Amino acid sequence: MQAAIEELKKAIRDVPDFPKPGIVFKDVTTLLKDPSALRTSAELLASLCAGAGATKVVAIESRGFIFGSLVADRLGLGFVPVRKPGKLPAKCRRASYALEYGEDSLEIHEDAILPGERALIVDDVIATGGTAAAAAELVTGLGGRVAAFAFLIELGFLNGRARLEGHEVLSLLRY
Repeated sequence: MQAAIEELKKAIRDVPDFPKPGIVFKDVTTLLKDPSALRTSAELLASLCAGAGATKVVAIESRGFIFGSLVADRLGLGFVPVRKPGKLPAKCRRASYALEYGEDSLEIHEDAILPGERALIVDDVIATGGTAAAAAELVTGLGGRVAAFAFLIELGFLNGRARLEGHEVLSLLRY
């Protein structure tokens, strides 16, 4: 497994000073265009999450949709998109959060999670944890519970895990 993880790391490109100076962006588009790397990442993420006891996969726009839908498919679970404001067509709930380089909001359909459902929250990267915490706020606001968080990439030096304390945090690639 360690060899597969190292190969996945090689498939990710660093983009310095994006989206602003001083930030090194982990660009997964280079992994996505490689069918073998994409398949491996999906299989390893799904394997990592198999024991979480989730009933739904909740994924965060936009790259989280890619990994979340692949994990949902492999685990046989439904998929729930969490999107930027104004993108979902039915009645929504909203949560705002701070990014490492700004501020934003997320929305979820009010009927996406039923009370008691266990959500596996998936995104491509955990940095400061703000986006994931906002997604958790949306899930719990609908009466659901967070089964676990799962990320392709964890930027450990930003300590995003601390924001998600009390929840299981799973990550495949750590930097």
